[in-house]
Amino acid sequence: MIALSLALIAGGGAGVAVLLLQVGHRTEVVRVVRDVQVGQVLTQDDLGKASIALDPAVKAVPAEDLMSVVGKRAAVELMPGSLLAPSQVTKDALVKAGEQLVSIGLEAEQVPASELVPGQRVALVHVPAAGAPEAGKTSDVVPRTLDGRVVKASGAAPGTGVVVVDVATAASDGPTAAAWEAAGALRLVLAAVDGS
Repeated sequence: MIALSLALIAGGGAGVAVLLLQVGHRTEVVRVVRDVQVGQVLTQDDLGKASIALDPAVKAVPAEDLMSVVGKRAAVELMPGSLLAPSQVTKDALVKAGEQLVSIGLEAEQVPASELVPGQRVALVHVPAAGAPEAGKTSDVVPRTLDGRVVKASGAAPGTGVVVVDVATAASDGPTAAAWEAAGALRLVLAAVDGS
């Protein structure tokens, strides 16, 4: 009995030691210390380090790679206290050469249920504005559309629920999309995942 008790105590102690080693294994990673807007260039002051017990499934930038992300742009909005993932930064400008940025205000009922995220492909569709002569006409003509890509989407404005979406379009389409928006004749349609 004494030998069995000693064996159980030794086995329990070994188990506790293994558990402590696993819990004590910490990894240094990069964390966000200040608000960083979509498209903003990251500086060293925006980032810090944290030592955590990291699940292998969590993808975070290792602390030794901190300087490799400085100078890149935030692909999404970054919040203080969050860990920085490699997919949250990009070396590319969010509005590329040959593109223009168009801001589109969406009423609460026009905002897609699916979250609008940077990089999401969209179609800008021209629809007759309410009260326009063509608004009451039916036609087999396919509405005019322009291709676009979400750069940033704001939260719903208090009181109105309006969401402002910045969309990158071809430079030749920017003025047209802006005119449709000003006339209240533009709607935003999400493209399929494969971009078709």
